[in-house]
Amino acid sequence: MNGNSIPVPSFFSLVLLFTCGNSFAQVPGIPLQEAEAYSGITESRLMFQDNCAVCHGENLEGAAQGTPLRGNLLHGESMDEIIESITTGYETAGMPGWRDIIAPVEIAGLAMYILETRDNVGYATSNYDAPLEIPTEEFATAHHSFRLETVVADLAPLPFSIAPLPDGRILVTEKTQGVRIISTDGSKSELIEGTPTAYDDIYRLESRIDIERGMGWLFDINLHPDYEQNGWIYLYHSDRCEGCNEISREQQRPVSMNRLVRGRLDGNQWIDQEVIWEAPKEDYFFAGDVGAGGRLAFDNRGHVFFSLGLKCGGQGGGIQDLATPCGKIHRINDDGSVPQDNPYYGRDDVYQSIYTYGHRSPQGLEYDAVNGELWQSEHGPRGGDEINRLLPGENYGWPLYSLGLHYDGTRVNGRDLGIPFELADIQQPVVDLTPSPAVSSFIISDSVQFPNWQGDFIVGSLKLRTLFRVDIENNRFVERETLAEGVGRIRDVEQGFDGTIYLLIEHGAGGQILRLIPTA
Repeated sequence: MNGNSIPVPSFFSLVLLFTCGNSFAQVPGIPLQEAEAYSGITESRLMFQDNCAVCHGENLEGAAQGTPLRGNLLHGESMDEIIESITTGYETAGMPGWRDIIAPVEIAGLAMYILETRDNVGYATSNYDAPLEIPTEEFATAHHSFRLETVVADLAPLPFSIAPLPDGRILVTEKTQGVRIISTDGSKSELIEGTPTAYDDIYRLESRIDIERGMGWLFDINLHPDYEQNGWIYLYHSDRCEGCNEISREQQRPVSMNRLVRGRLDGNQWIDQEVIWEAPKEDYFFAGDVGAGGRLAFDNRGHVFFSLGLKCGGQGGGIQDLATPCGKIHRINDDGSVPQDNPYYGRDDVYQSIYTYGHRSPQGLEYDAVNGELWQSEHGPRGGDEINRLLPGENYGWPLYSLGLHYDGTRVNGRDLGIPFELADIQQPVVDLTPSPAVSSFIISDSVQFPNWQGDFIVGSLKLRTLFRVDIENNRFVERETLAEGVGRIRDVEQGFDGTIYLLIEHGAGGQILRLIPTA
């Protein structure tokens, strides 16, 4: 299987976009089984099928009187370029403009639907239960060839994180189960005794039955940089309690909040646990853990960073409120104390551990020791997945601004929330991933097994089930290359002490750990 290098979209494309006009039909009513919150997605799909498919095919494959919308597009392939094509049209080629017929919000939704369909990342499924067969062929990419090898194939369906140990074994967290050790021969231990409780009472919303939700899950596990000397292992989890604050007592429901602990391993026992960071119980809430963030990263100066996503109530989920912990990247010393050079150190009205804010659903978090920079990936709404360089004290936009759309088809505009802001004050992503592949974890590779990937981002995706290489030079996006497709929902990407690159796959039939084996 060949890799596919995707540079910044070119204006010199090969296929004409929208060359066939058609009278605009009225959009049928939204199916009752689809939640109103996602009505824009349904409307975009129906709008295309009823008015555009006759020329461009139901799956963008083209028709007798129109060109396909797959492959390269003559007038550009970005969101803004496709919106412009729909809005103004190309009369000489038979494509009318729709500005006087379709509202701008509907045109934006239609453009997003085209992008989603082109990339096979439609919103309707998360591919959690899609057939999973790990590819056995060699993947030939721009700089290296490799194949995939299965380390273990019978994990719980919802694993979250792996941490390779110096001796070749691997720690793995299963969100609703606990922590296990995977031996070098691929056998797995019983659950480690003494770790924080993991709850398995999963539920689903009627509007998104493909996504599991719960409260009290285990998240990232990571070794202290001096693990071989001190033995410390850091475990990030969702601490759950019932009746522990006013809102829990009023609703008679459990609440939770992310918490960071550390401990050591003694055989199959978790010992010496210390709480490194936790929020006051009054800030615990009953938002599910699906958007809780949950990643850790260490720098080379004694600090640990951790992400916290959509876990709070209040206006916009409290993400723009520095008095809540949610929608933030936090930074503390590895013993739990707050560094004096933190952006909000010494202020009593905020969380002093906050490093950056304005994050929606953080997915990956890595420190680039070579350049002394912190990087993060996160989910947008409908589109707008991001890779960000994190600068202390900066605002990354949510829910004020995003390059994606709300699920109802409207633009993300925080002014609707009554929160004043200037776009110039919001940090823009270094890499915009629209349409959304559901970006997940990543590493910044320094693997000796793949030397030509030095400094590149090796990035996983969930919905698209693809592994990417992203080249960023001088904090600017250069290219994105597809390394492997059809791998499965890649929840975590990690690098071992010997340079082995591991992938953690989640699937309804059971999670797996794979490794990349370089070939000639």
